[in-house]
Amino acid sequence: MDPQERFAEIVALYVAVPEVTVPHGGGGFGSASLRRNGKIFAFLSHDRLVVKLPADRIRELEIEGLGEQYDGSRGRPMREWLAVAATSELDWVDVTGEAFEFVSPR
Repeated sequence: MDPQERFAEIVALYVAVPEVTVPHGGGGFGSASLRRNGKIFAFLSHDRLVVKLPADRIRELEIEGLGEQYDGSRGRPMREWLAVAATSELDWVDVTGEAFEFVSPR
């Protein structure tokens, strides 16, 4: 399954969740993202899943070789964003669930 299909399956899991807004198209950062109460928690970028997680969790996943800090293709890492390649052993559904919980209102 290609990354777009994998992400579409994830979107389908969240489409009925009341506080979630699914991708709406358009351009710019976040236009093709999943949002919880307006906060972006997951999107697809260059065939990689990008999720918002705590910095310590990102470091842990980087050490395990399961993802890397996302840089937005600008060469400067973005705090609390992890990019997961299609070839990673990290389960996209599970890590998206972690991101959903991370952006939960505190």
